[in-house]
Amino acid sequence: MALSSPIARRTLMAGSLAALMSGLAGSAASAVGTAPAASGITLFKVIGPRDEIFIGVPDAELAGLGAGAQAELISRKIAAEGQVSLWRYAVQRRVDGALVMAPMAKVGVFAAGIVRIEPFTSVYPVVAPQP
Repeated sequence: MALSSPIARRTLMAGSLAALMSGLAGSAASAVGTAPAASGITLFKVIGPRDEIFIGVPDAELAGLGAGAQAELISRKIAAEGQVSLWRYAVQRRVDGALVMAPMAKVGVFAAGIVRIEPFTSVYPVVAPQP
């Protein structure tokens, strides 16, 4: 096929671009589809009037709260107690360069400052806090 005509070049470039994009989409879908290893921590996004943070709750603690939706269980606990201490999570870089969702600090979460709590699924592996 002669590439001297502009139409032939555009057709070849469009076909190459489409093949490249489908390959990138396939690799991105496979990367997103891989679930991080279970760490025994469930993450939530706590949204307040001015900001939002990510918190981690141990699965054993959630199981002790009863049956139901996890966000509802943790919301009920915070509402009943007025305030709870939980681990704040954020994306951090490990020594080997890998990104992980890791605990930053223990924070107090007050019922009065919460607009809503949502379950959160991280694309990065979740690291449990060290005792």
